[in-house]
Amino acid sequence: MTNIHNISATWQTEVKRKAWGTIPTADNSTISSDLVAWQGMRSLMEKSVTAGSTFSSTIVSTYSIINVGSPPFWGGVLAFNGDIHFVPSRATVGQKLSTTGVVSTYSLIVAGGYNGGVLASNGDIHFVPGNATVGQKVSASGVVSTYSLVYTTGFGSYVGGVVAPNGDIHFIPQFATRGQKVSASGVVSTYSLIVAGGYNGGVLAPNGDIHFVPLGASRGQKISAAGVVSTYSLVYTTSTAHSGGVVSPNGDIHFIPSYAVGQKINTSGIVSTYSLITGVGGASEYYGGVLAPNGDIHFVPFNATVGQKISLSGVVSTYSIVAGGGGGGFIGGVLDTKGDIHFISHSVGRNHKISTLSAIPFDNTLCLSPYLNKY
Repeated sequence: MTNIHNISATWQTEVKRKAWGTIPTADNSTISSDLVAWQGMRSLMEKSVTAGSTFSSTIVSTYSIINVGSPPFWGGVLAFNGDIHFVPSRATVGQKLSTTGVVSTYSLIVAGGYNGGVLASNGDIHFVPGNATVGQKVSASGVVSTYSLVYTTGFGSYVGGVVAPNGDIHFIPQFATRGQKVSASGVVSTYSLIVAGGYNGGVLAPNGDIHFVPLGASRGQKISAAGVVSTYSLVYTTSTAHSGGVVSPNGDIHFIPSYAVGQKINTSGIVSTYSLITGVGGASEYYGGVLAPNGDIHFVPFNATVGQKISLSGVVSTYSIVAGGGGGGFIGGVLDTKGDIHFISHSVGRNHKISTLSAIPFDNTLCLSPYLNKY
């Protein structure tokens, strides 16, 4: 796998072809219940994971952003051209980081009110409506536009989004009592839930199901590729249980521990928990997660003052970070095309970066895949 640093029109065309045509995509029905697409995805992951056994120590650093609101951002999304867009929570302008490390801003139509974002199959980045009353997106060419929603409510209507196998974008219900989605053709619609709200972010499973990550909900909830909503039992629940989720190279879905216990569901549907090193007893310690090229899942520090991760083999460990997350430091994270992990600032005024020094970082195809590219 080649790590491409120079952005060009040719590169962008190649990214689109690879990311959305030949391996698991959101627009050609290759994500299916037979797991064929996932096996292809997993084999590409494992090339990096194997090399990851010889990783050097990671380098932790920060970089400046332009403060445009408090709190300014709520997660981020990797664009087709490699830019990372920060999702405006209370920010009055859009902001992004280029592949060369340049931070820049752009005008929004609606200033803030969004909680997380998702990359559509056509390259649009949709901001997920938290308390915004209209949808807002940025096209692959940088054009900002808005669209009408069917359903809105107060703060935290939806948090995070996921692209379904048919190209629909699902907004994950936090306080919303209805599911809401945007089709690949731009049609907004709603659907009934079994459990109304109580979730925070979502994950695309290997079989095409979208799992809602349980925040305060007492049941797991998912929607199948065919649009069927169902629930399942959890091992651990509390009022602030989990925030965001990540799929592991072995197919397990990890719900990121906001409070005290790690929890995951495997491809057979078995739910289990595991112990953490830090965060036990402290609310909202971590908020979102990112899969590293070596198979580690990094928890994004919100109130936590140390980093924490779980390896592919299930070993939980901690590490020092430069900018402590105390007071709502970071929400959500993004893996870029160089293998670096970015924690997106929510209150600390600068973003956090972990350079994994991967011998074989995930290529552009993997980074842009619907399995990984989400809040």
